Amino acid sequence: MSNRYEGTPFDLSGKTALVTGASGGLGYRFAQTLAAAGANLVVTARDSAHPRLHELKQSLQHVNVSVSSLDVASEESVTQCVQEAIAEHGAIDILVNNAGIADAARAVDVNLESWSKVTSINLDGAWLMAREFGKHLIDSERAGSIVNITSILGHRVLSGVMSYAVSKAGLEQMTRALALEWARYNIRVNSIAPGYIMTDMNRDYLLSDAAAKMIGNIPQKRVGDPADLDGALLLLASDASAFMTGSTITVDGGHTSSSL
Repeated sequence: MSNRYEGTPFDLSGKTALVTGASGGLGYRFAQTLAAAGANLVVTARDSAHPRLHELKQSLQHVNVSVSSLDVASEESVTQCVQEAIAEHGAIDILVNNAGIADAARAVDVNLESWSKVTSINLDGAWLMAREFGKHLIDSERAGSIVNITSILGHRVLSGVMSYAVSKAGLEQMTRALALEWARYNIRVNSIAPGYIMTDMNRDYLLSDAAAKMIGNIPQKRVGDPADLDGALLLLASDASAFMTGSTITVDGGHTSSSL
């Protein structure tokens, strides 16, 4: 059997990846990881002047990095961002749907404005990005990969984050639906479901006494670091996962395996 890889299995040289929500948290690390594998980048956030985006651009001199403003909840913004990325790079091969928000509240206290804000970014935004990216690949007869960032809360329930959990569960189902429709075009659609990963957004909570019991229930007895997602991301973004679509990789230290 011939080897399909010209370099290493996870080599992304010559490919371009678009990462949403790249100004902080997981998105920043995703961009670094993809660039380390050789991918050129389109890094996005609502504010294209965000210092973290330009910090990424300056630190990743070995690949072509472009910075773009993107509001995933706006169809106009999504279309413009993808068109600008194609004009800059010629094509996009990988989409990482990472942008997302949460609003902690009891279900009875969630109002329509809050519900709509969470679902419009976490679910509608991912759909708009996937649709525009899919159109690009289908029209250009080009293979590609979509990696949706979901959550273990799309699989299990936690009080106080209903809208977030529902949006991530919906994104899991969208992953499978798009994988089924787009396999014929050689567009793969998979997802990563992280557990609790330490970022600036949740650092105070995860270091608090309130989080200690929850962390104690994780089989590995720790929360994750953004680097713990590197392997799953590179697998799904690269041709190493050429026979994978509609799959979810859970990265949670065994959390969803626990009954607690």
